[in-house]
Amino acid sequence: MKPFMDEDFLLTNDTAKSLYHEYAEQMPIIDFHCHISPKEIAENRNFENISQVWLGGDHYKWRIIRSNGVDEAEITGSQSSDRVKFQRFAEALPRAIGNPMVHWTHLELKRYFGCNQFLTAESAEDIWNLCNKKLREDSLSVRGIIHQSNVKVIATTDDPADDLCWHKKLHGDPTCDFLVVPSMRPDQAMRVEKPEFAVYIQKLSKAAETPIHSIDDLFSVLAARIDFFDSMGCRASDHALEYLFCRAEGTAKADTVFKKALNGESLSTEEIEAYKTELLLFLGEQYAKHDWAMQIHYNALRNNRTSLYHVLGPDTGMDCIGTAACADGLVAFLDALDARCGLPKMILYSLNPNDNAMLGSVIGSFQGPGVRGKIQHGCAWWFNDSKAGMENQLTSLANLSLLGNFVGMVTDSRSFLSYTRHEYFRRILCNLIGSWVENGEYPNDKKMLESIIKGICYENAKAYFHYDV
Repeated sequence: MKPFMDEDFLLTNDTAKSLYHEYAEQMPIIDFHCHISPKEIAENRNFENISQVWLGGDHYKWRIIRSNGVDEAEITGSQSSDRVKFQRFAEALPRAIGNPMVHWTHLELKRYFGCNQFLTAESAEDIWNLCNKKLREDSLSVRGIIHQSNVKVIATTDDPADDLCWHKKLHGDPTCDFLVVPSMRPDQAMRVEKPEFAVYIQKLSKAAETPIHSIDDLFSVLAARIDFFDSMGCRASDHALEYLFCRAEGTAKADTVFKKALNGESLSTEEIEAYKTELLLFLGEQYAKHDWAMQIHYNALRNNRTSLYHVLGPDTGMDCIGTAACADGLVAFLDALDARCGLPKMILYSLNPNDNAMLGSVIGSFQGPGVRGKIQHGCAWWFNDSKAGMENQLTSLANLSLLGNFVGMVTDSRSFLSYTRHEYFRRILCNLIGSWVENGEYPNDKKMLESIIKGICYENAKAYFHYDV
């Protein structure tokens, strides 16, 4: 019987062990999509206790604790102590057998705190004290964590109205020897159907110091904000869509819808899709001009539980996998954007794993010269970044495209300790490829295998985004 999570964790054959320990383990990290705070990096925050860094904003862990029948007050409530919240997590975790949370948690304990204990209700006090003592050390400040994780690039997620003041501070900080860049996420400008849309447009207008009364005004402001983000090192956008569609009815129709929304008038589904289509086509054209990658995350049903949403807000664990059939909408959108301006680089993520084969086949229809893997099937995301989910995404991508051109893993996280998810991914990647080699399905060519592993772990993303690191 193998010990729990030893140095060959998830590596089940000799080739996998060689690929991981000789190549993947040593590679730096480019985390090109995450939700961590540039402010906390600039200020080099120190966390007071393990609950702050683990449970402060991690809806993955909140869902685990909720599933164990714990009162919400002891999960997210301001009246419960951090120690109580940590205890509730420790009580729930041993029941999560088969859940990647068990692996993520203990990789973080091993790598950052030197702790090899299994977290349970009984061990919680010892682990609480050990972690909190370690968190006082410089090596576990925010920048200390980034350094010891060998992270070279962090791409945060930022609204077009953001002044990027913390990015400016980091760019001018000679003590910061890793790259922190923004990624533009214009979701609020997309959400024409939301009651707060008009308020957001006012906010964007103020940030740009330009009035916005029409769709042309909006396009002009967004183009200027893209220029600004580009000057700050931005190399990607990100869009969160419930489903994919293409209703290209022209800017005149989009302008009518835009003005109705500013006036608080109700909109039909067709009007909403017409507005969003024109905005996405315009943005895609801008991204192509700047050589950005357009990331699209879709098929997530969000904020499903109204009672908790009203108390806690979005991104707090009330989301699930959507089942919208999006192939027709995706193909029509890619084709329309290609006809208008030529496609930008794109990374497509579906939360529904049933879309894996569809995405793998679609991207092959729209690849172009000059960029290897210009259109990417993004890594297993959110509810799919488990061992089985990653294996399924990697296998599907390999079956239908060029796995060797894959830009690899992202944390998609709000926690600075989540960089071990890259280790988790790399172990799964090496084991999968190692099994193919040992089964005689690919030559045991060390030079080629080294190139593939290093490419997927680091080099492909570095080249794709033109990061000078």
